[in-house]
Amino acid sequence: MQALLDAIATMPLPTDAQRIFHGRGGLHPGCEQWTLDAYPPVWLVTSFVPASEDELSTLHAALTARWLQLNPDAPLNWVFQYRHDARAETRLMAGSVPEPHVVTEDGTGFRVHLLRGLNHGFFLDMAEGRRWVRALGAAHPGLRVLNLFAYTCAFSVVALQSGARQVINVDMSDGALAIGKRNHQLNGLGGGASFLPHDIFSSWGKITRGGPYDLVVLDPPSYQKGSFIAEKDYARVMRRLPDLVAPGGHALLCLNSPKLGVAFLQDTMREQAPGFHFLQRLPNPPAFADVSDERALKVLVYKAPD
Repeated sequence: MQALLDAIATMPLPTDAQRIFHGRGGLHPGCEQWTLDAYPPVWLVTSFVPASEDELSTLHAALTARWLQLNPDAPLNWVFQYRHDARAETRLMAGSVPEPHVVTEDGTGFRVHLLRGLNHGFFLDMAEGRRWVRALGAAHPGLRVLNLFAYTCAFSVVALQSGARQVINVDMSDGALAIGKRNHQLNGLGGGASFLPHDIFSSWGKITRGGPYDLVVLDPPSYQKGSFIAEKDYARVMRRLPDLVAPGGHALLCLNSPKLGVAFLQDTMREQAPGFHFLQRLPNPPAFADVSDERALKVLVYKAPD
């Protein structure tokens, strides 16, 4: 745990939501179970194996000591989550969590929920993907965007802020899309977005009729039983891209699976959408550095033929 304690002792006072310590990247031997995230004004410590009460007490002491240096006039707020077998056990360890809890990234607000569920409403590792979408929208005003597996619609928010004309958000979860709608309202985006609670594998009709799109974002779960398993289902989506992406348009392909490397996406794209040209792999935020680029989050940019 020493590397995590060292990170706490030297961490800055963040204003944006961000990862502080990424033991999962394998660069800190003995700390592979731990991550530390800032969702101001709350710290979130996550462990992927059981943590003892002594370990939690040690973390509390370290966070308290650093917080007294960073912001002594405010209470320390921190949450612990133990993740296992696609479930999560969450405890409020000190202070409180705002309700609603709004965090920022590059001036944009997003609602998060740290005390319930496995995920928190906003994926910190996708920051560079959102920045790429923002830059594309600024360079090409008026984009029409299809956001598949939209979750809470962060890609939609930044696309519309940067000048997109329309975004269609598709996700099976009504609850996630409801948070997505509130994210749009939070940022003063009153129009341009639609929200489709839909299983794409039951029918592509509604989605295809709305196209073609200048940008298609694919950010599916790597494994979600009964919904999406990347090894067999990603190809089913890729083969639709020639019909969904406008000539010269872009596709942003995301995959967060340590078991599947870049070659999985590239080989499958060559088979399912051979006319698309690979442009680049986006970098991950430095805080998510990993001992292996193949294990880390993959975010690839493709361009459709003109």
